[in-house]
Amino acid sequence: MSDSDIQTLDLARARERMVQVQIARRGIRDSRVLDAMRCVPREAFVDPGFEEFAYEDGPLPIGEGQTISQPYIVALMIEAAELRPSDRVLEIGAGSGYAAAVMGQIANRVYAIERYPSLGEAARRRFSSLGYDNIELRVDDGTLGWPEAAPFDAILVAAGGPNVPPRLKQQLAVGGRLVIPVGSKEREQKLLKITRRSETEFEQEDLGEVMFVPLVGQQGWAEDGRRAASNHVPGRSRGRTLPEMIAGAAEPLPDFLDPAFGQLFDRFAARRVVLLGEATHGTAEFYRARAAITRHLLSDHGFTLLAVEADWPDAAAIDRYVRHRPARMGGEPPFQRFPTWMWRNTEVAALIDWMRAHNERITDVAHRAGFYGLDLYNMSGSIRAVLDYLDEIDPQAAKVARERYGCLTPWQKDPSTYGRAVLTAGYNKCEQAVIAQCRDLLLRQLDYAAEDAEDFLDAAQNARLVASAERYYRVMYYGGPESWNLRDTHMFDTLTHLLEAHGPQSKAIVWAHNSHIGDARYTDMGVVREELNIGQLCRQRFGDDAALIGFGTHTGTVAAATDWDGDMEVKRVRPSRRDSYERLCHDAGVARFLLDLDRDEALRRRLLEPKLERFIGVIYRPDTELMSHYSDASLSQQFNAYIWFDETTAITPLGPEHHRPGMPETYPLGL
Repeated sequence: MSDSDIQTLDLARARERMVQVQIARRGIRDSRVLDAMRCVPREAFVDPGFEEFAYEDGPLPIGEGQTISQPYIVALMIEAAELRPSDRVLEIGAGSGYAAAVMGQIANRVYAIERYPSLGEAARRRFSSLGYDNIELRVDDGTLGWPEAAPFDAILVAAGGPNVPPRLKQQLAVGGRLVIPVGSKEREQKLLKITRRSETEFEQEDLGEVMFVPLVGQQGWAEDGRRAASNHVPGRSRGRTLPEMIAGAAEPLPDFLDPAFGQLFDRFAARRVVLLGEATHGTAEFYRARAAITRHLLSDHGFTLLAVEADWPDAAAIDRYVRHRPARMGGEPPFQRFPTWMWRNTEVAALIDWMRAHNERITDVAHRAGFYGLDLYNMSGSIRAVLDYLDEIDPQAAKVARERYGCLTPWQKDPSTYGRAVLTAGYNKCEQAVIAQCRDLLLRQLDYAAEDAEDFLDAAQNARLVASAERYYRVMYYGGPESWNLRDTHMFDTLTHLLEAHGPQSKAIVWAHNSHIGDARYTDMGVVREELNIGQLCRQRFGDDAALIGFGTHTGTVAAATDWDGDMEVKRVRPSRRDSYERLCHDAGVARFLLDLDRDEALRRRLLEPKLERFIGVIYRPDTELMSHYSDASLSQQFNAYIWFDETTAITPLGPEHHRPGMPETYPLGL
């Protein structure tokens, strides 16, 4: 089978999954719509270079500031229009031509209008190359319709107007259906279905809130965003805009070192778990804010566990330092793997110094604050930690463990290649071996715990990590949600093991990216990709005892790489998109604030409707930002609170100059 045959097969599978997961599972039942979307190759309607994203459930750029609508919205509108094989259909806002092509699979004739000549010509070429000969397209003002082809059995409008253009209503046949987004403000619309019952009677149905580009034309919006003169309705709504509501609820944040900063978060002090997110892995303000909250919760509210999105063995070196425990000799300095700047930076170093000083004042070592890693990437480090421990406590067990772990050794430097090896060799036994090692270690808990309970907790978690990591790197090869779900489940399990080990009164603070701590059920992650995360699992386990706090920014600089394992760069963050939550916060006009999403019910309800939200990890690619870094989410269901910094700066990575004279050699981040 050739590469092109494989690609065609993969895209066909992706198309079928799109229909099943994104469309049918979300309530679309019309078999004609589902079959039509199975037939039309969406990859043919996106710009070159975006083919691999064609079946993601999101809009894609097509030029002229326009987008191809997400598949679910296309299906929802076509189903609402109740298309039949004999129908004549008018589409306003043809864009790439994708929706017209889907409708052409059902209806007898489709008339499409596009106001941008370049988009119209590109759509015509696609129709011709794909053999769609029942679609006619012209470039014109869509708000005026296509009177010489009227009346139409259905009209679909792929842009939002301030109200329903009268010309379009008049071009409906009796019994015809018009589906259009309408709203008094751009990008805040309701999807309406209007059915013509007689020459003078129209029936209207509200299909819910949507977000479309503006409908520009004589009976829509003007180019500058105002209502067109022929469509102006005197007066304006006295209700507050969403940015005004955000500004009214925003609690301004003081300086990071001001005790009042941490005190703002007393409202979450009774929770068992407080999860602190970040919208990037390289923004100084996010680290400083989390550090200020953490210092307050550790010193004033009985929290003793700080669990971070970092590898367990690396974090264990920090933990020994902050709790004044002897360092393990001979080990590499922590956080040497990409991305080193994520934890080897001045903000983290300052918190580590504070934690060590804080713990020095606590005479009961059991109540000292610990620093723990939740992640599973550093498989080689975990194997080494288990073996070192067993060498000291049980040499015979260490010998057996070395034999069991031997099958993993070839991939310890690049464990992601282990997944490829699984496909061609009999390495399934590794999974059973590492699980057996973990089980054997746990069965000896009573004997080992008598020697040193803290060392046992470390070794037991490393054994669990090896078992999880082996499975993670194996399933990572296949793609899909399995590897993400295994990783986040492992991180959640690690958190629960820590809480159990420290007793029923223990309380934890979690640092992780927004994509991990915002409830996945209310993002594209859960709705479309069937992924879960720590935030979701914490809510399911702890209920209201878990507080999920997200972070966001409008623009500034960020520390990130262009490619995995690449060099860190300080990159400029593009201003947030107009159709994003970040832009709503920017438009609120408050530079930095806390938004408690549980305190203002009216605002919470307004923020239920999904909008775009930006996610920047250790990789940032501004040129493909919409596809690479934005996803749909429901902010008020995703988080309990949201922390906003309008303009932010990149973190400062540690270098040799940060190993200060007189600093003890045991200092974990010294170079």
